[in-house]
Amino acid sequence: MYKFRIVHPNAITKLRMQPAMHGMIGILFLFNVIGVYKMQDPNWLMVLLFIALGTASLAFPFMMRKVRKLSETNSILRLLQVFTLFSGSLFFLSHMQPIIGGTLLLAGLGMAYTGYAEYRIMQPVFAVIDNSGIALPTVFGQKRFGWIEMNNVILRNDVLTLDFRNNKVLQLDVLDEYSATQTAEINAYFKTRLT
Repeated sequence: MYKFRIVHPNAITKLRMQPAMHGMIGILFLFNVIGVYKMQDPNWLMVLLFIALGTASLAFPFMMRKVRKLSETNSILRLLQVFTLFSGSLFFLSHMQPIIGGTLLLAGLGMAYTGYAEYRIMQPVFAVIDNSGIALPTVFGQKRFGWIEMNNVILRNDVLTLDFRNNKVLQLDVLDEYSATQTAEINAYFKTRLT
């Protein structure tokens, strides 16, 4: 059995979407400022909360490269966004504006799912290869592929390439380093399982 520490298969796509997600939430918060401000008796604390989080959400994508602990910082900001969306939902529902309150509730649920998925994707994950097949991580568990589904499996230059019989190719970045002899031994094992 071989266990490879890999970059999560969905990590690159998710990381590319992060700036857009933070930007959309920031714009939503700034629109909520208008909604609160236009009320007969505006709640200035909610206005300040929406302005602060809207500005932080819009600025975060530009500061992502400078942050050392990106995963932790992103998780804290997502938690603040979800809390603000839920509390904003309660605020608007208590002021008899069910459409805005319901929209914020749905956005909060969606952002909670997104935050959890990002948290899971940024955790170290492993591809497990044994005699029965290959197990790859997903957001909520594992997906197993049998050897019969594979055309070829090869480890080369810290990239594990899975060539499926249905012409799908999946390349995974391996974070562990292997010597040339270890790589040859691993590839020999793959060949014995494929034949």
